[in-house]
Formats: sequence, structure tokens, C-alpha cells
Amino acid sequence: MLFNSIEFLIFLPLVFFGYWFVFKSLRWQNLFVVAVSYLFYGWWDWRFLLLILFTSLCSYLSGVYLEKCAGNRSVQKWISAGNILLNLSILGVFKYFDFFTENLVNVLHLLGWDADYVTLNILLPVGISFYTFQALSYTIDVYQGKIKATHDIVAFFAYISFFPQLVAGPIERATHLLPQFLRPRNFDCDLALDGIRQMLWGFFKKVVVADNCALFVNGVFENYQTLDGSTLFLGAFFFTIQIYGDFSGYSDIAIGCARLFGIDLMQNFKYPYFSRDIAEFWRRWHISLSSWLKDYLYISLGGNRKGKIRQYANLIITMFLGGLWHGASWNFVIWGLFHGIALAAHKFWMTLTGRKKGEESHGIRRFFGILITFHFVCFCWICFRNADFSTSLDMIKQICTTFRPQLFPQLIAGYWEVFALMALGFCLHFCPDRWENACCKTVIRLPLMGKAVLMLALIYLVIQMKSTEIQPFIYFQF
Repeated sequence: MLFNSIEFLIFLPLVFFGYWFVFKSLRWQNLFVVAVSYLFYGWWDWRFLLLILFTSLCSYLSGVYLEKCAGNRSVQKWISAGNILLNLSILGVFKYFDFFTENLVNVLHLLGWDADYVTLNILLPVGISFYTFQALSYTIDVYQGKIKATHDIVAFFAYISFFPQLVAGPIERATHLLPQFLRPRNFDCDLALDGIRQMLWGFFKKVVVADNCALFVNGVFENYQTLDGSTLFLGAFFFTIQIYGDFSGYSDIAIGCARLFGIDLMQNFKYPYFSRDIAEFWRRWHISLSSWLKDYLYISLGGNRKGKIRQYANLIITMFLGGLWHGASWNFVIWGLFHGIALAAHKFWMTLTGRKKGEESHGIRRFFGILITFHFVCFCWICFRNADFSTSLDMIKQICTTFRPQLFPQLIAGYWEVFALMALGFCLHFCPDRWENACCKTVIRLPLMGKAVLMLALIYLVIQMKSTEIQPFIYFQF
């Protein structure tokens, strides 16, 4: 079920009413959350409910047995490793089997060995990368003693399957989300209204900004051979705004939707295009994934504890696997490698210049830092958006050889509505934090009637300015 569908607009009020006014006890509320979350997920394809059920059950049991074997670290290690291997194997079969077997056969051909390969052609379950990482973090946290194993199976299943963030995150940690399903929740009208406000803001980002930008982006990337470098350059810029509006819009909808049920989800974006360097970008972009990769992969590889060369290698390996997490395709791998190399280069530069992490830069230095980081990220999005690296190279070559800025006025005249939305996207993105906080506080202080009028105005604005074509959420494919 999609957030931007009629079915969801019917589904959400019914779930909200049942959650607060029918199933009032904690146990029944959690059971209701599991039931409606499975309905939400099974609306797409009910067969994959068995997969999320199996993942949840195995991870729950791993926590229980880890607690039972608390005095035997060796047995705990085997239990933890077994569940991690099981979850990664499921993810590998469904997402990466065809990719790896095809590339293995290609390598064998290069070595002079003829081999045939079998493709499974399995439909990729929506959200499998997200809920798998969520299940893995629970097992690892219990093993490391960061959280106690839960014996409430219903609360645990609610933690894995909670429908607002089930399909595309944020990727929650058991230390943050699971305890919320273990304690009673009371209805808070102000919190619910704030959730609706954030959902509307997310819908605005998605259906107004991102979907309208997509109309231009799709045309550019699908017909890049016939277009000049200036148009391709603007297409890359538009996709940079599109993917931010699309994914951060989804996260806002998920966070706002969770608030309707008294649940707090982590912030997933924090003005990433305002970053002064690539390291800061990854502290602001898809925060739930980047922090997951840091805590469970980068640090496990050794982090910065084993010398500079090893640190640079760990950064590249982490981002390589982060790129592969996005999909079984070389374009994602190369995109991840570019970011990994950039992070390693940034660390090297920090060491060379003696700068410390988090050190502020001001004035012209800050301006050029933001400008360089933004354009590097924009360049990398070309690789992310295209199906293969050769297409990306062709586009970049055309941008470098046929770039003619004098064509910009003509392009702007032909697509002025989309350019206006892009400019709006930039303005919204670069608004200082204090402005957004001030707006939120103002809305909170409004009387109930004032909040209702504001919500209706936002709904009307979204409906009037929405794109003529409904676009799927980009991160649903991961």
C-alpha cells in the first residue's frame, strides 16, 4: 500500500480510530498494530508476509536464547552469528543471487572457462533491506548488552513490522523503538495534530516538488543521447532535488504518521545539501542508514582504531557495501565507491591540515565547501539514477563537451513551472533550522480552530499543486 494512494487515505483513519477508541489496552493495541501492519504490507503481495514473519520469529528467538546463554559467550557468539547469517542469506537470495551468479559467470568467461548460470527471477520483496537491517540491529544489540532481550513477542513483531516505517524506513534501532511498544501510550491531541502537519509537509515534498521535478528528470535521463550538455546538467540538478523531496518526504510522512499513534521515530534528514564536506553530508542524509553502517559495519571493521590506512580502507569498504545495499547493480556499487573514496580523501585532508571533526568553517570557506560538496553529490546522483555506468559516463562526457549556459533562458522559459518548484525546493532546503523551529512552535501555540484551518489550507495547496502523474517512491525499490 502506497502513502500516496486512495487506499491509504481510507486505511489510515480507520486504523487511527480502532487504535485509540476500540483497542485501548497496551496488549490489544500492539496486536492491532501487527495486524494492520501485515495488512498494509500484504496489500502488495500477501506471499511475502511469510518472509517477514519468519525473519521476525528468528530474530525474536535469537534474543531469547542469547539471554538464556548469558554465561556462555561462545554459545552466544554462535547464536548471534547464526541469526545474522540467516537474515543476510535471505536478503542475498532475494536481492543479490542473480547479480552475483551473472557476474561470476562473466569472470569465468574472462578466465577461459565456459559456464552457464541459473537466474531465480524472484520478485524483490518491498522493504526487505530495511526490515532486515532492523532485525539484525536487535540481535547485535542484545549480544553486545545494549538492550535486554524482550519476551513480549507481540511487541517485538510490532517493532519489526510497524507500518509507517516498514517499507522505506527510517531504519529504527531496538534501543529506541522497541521500548515504546512495551509501555502504555495515551492519546495526545497536540502530538496527533503535529503528526498531521508533518505528514502534509511530507506530501508537499513528494507530490508537489519531487513528482513535478520527475516529469523533467525522466525526460532528460531517458533521452540523454539527443540532448545538449546544458539540459543534462539541469536534469542532474533536478534529480538532486527530486530524490531529496521524494525520500525526505516519505520520511516526514512516516514520522508524522507514527506520531498519530504516540510513537516517535528518528529524524532521517537534516538539510543534507547544506553540508560543508562529504562527511557532514552523510551525517545529514539518510541518517538511519548512515548511522547503522557506522555503528554495525565501520566500527566492526576496526573504524579508526587500526591506523590511517586501515581507516581509509574501512570507509571505502563501508560505502561500497552501502552502495550494494541500495541494489544489485554496478551503478549503485560505483556510486558507493565514489562516496567511500571521497570520505577517505576528506579524512586524509583533515589529517594533513590538522583540522578536527566538527570544526566550524565560516565565510567564503564555508560557501565554497557547500558548493563543492553539493556538486560532487549531484555528480554522484547521475551514477545512482542511471541503470549502468557507461550511460553515466556518456552523460558526463556530453555535459563536459556540449555545455552551453546561453541555453538556460530558453530552457527556463519552456519549463518555468518546474524551475519554480526547483527554486522553491532550494529555498526550503536552505532555510535555517531556527526558522523551521519557530514555525513549528507557532503552529503548536495556535488554538485548535487555527490548527484546523491551517491543515485544511495545506491540504488544499497540496491538491492544487500536485503533479499530474503519480510517481512511485524512489526508495521503494530498495
